[in-house]
Parts: sequence; C-alpha cells; structure tokens
Amino acid sequence: QLHLVNSGGGFVQPGGSLNLSCAASGFNLTNYHIGWFRRVPGKAREGVSAISKYDGTTLYAESVTGRFTIIRDNAKNTVYLQMNNLKPEDTATYACGADAGVFWRRGWPDGSTYTYWGQGTQVTVSS
Repeated sequence: QLHLVNSGGGFVQPGGSLNLSCAASGFNLTNYHIGWFRRVPGKAREGVSAISKYDGTTLYAESVTGRFTIIRDNAKNTVYLQMNNLKPEDTATYACGADAGVFWRRGWPDGSTYTYWGQGTQVTVSS
C-alpha cells in the first residue's frame, strides 16, 4: 500500500519555527512532484510549496516566500517543509501530496492533480 505520513505540526508563538515531514511508504518519492498544501475551515485548500520530480525546481506561495523552504531527502524518502518566522495567519492543517504527472505546475496551487495525500498535521501560531 502507498502511504504518505505527515508529522511535525504543533503550537508555536509568532516568530517561531516548525519542520514538517512528509514520509512515504510503498513508493519512491523521487518519482513524484511533492506539494505542501494547507487548509483552514471554511476556506479552499491553498498551495504552500511544491518541488519538481525532474530537477528539484521549487514553487512557493507569495505569502510564505522567504520564510518556508521545501527540501527533499531522497535517502529517507521524505520531503520536509521548514517553516520559519511563523505568523498567526499560517495557522492551518498542512498536508503533503504526491503527483506523478508530466506537467508539474498543472496541479498548482489547488492540488487538483495530486493523487496521494498525507493525513495532515495541525499548525497553530498564537501568542
């Protein structure tokens, strides 16, 4: 079976940091574009960051550029989202997705082409 497992969320104060993990089992993440998405109740899913399977090219939402970094660790079959200088508006449930498609930007920023999803991890930023 193919699984993505998310972890690393938590409660932090503004300005704090978290490192989210997206670990795969049953398949090799190097064959997939990986994206991180977040959702707040009552709002549509939002693309946060993505990394191409071809050359490691990355995408970031404007709201997180300069604060978040997406990283592949092929040896661990895991993709991380390092989040620094967190703001209250970053509060959401974060989940990673995997997309095996050819055109990797087609699924950005709504995640519509991503076929495998992690269970999500809650991030709460508050003072």
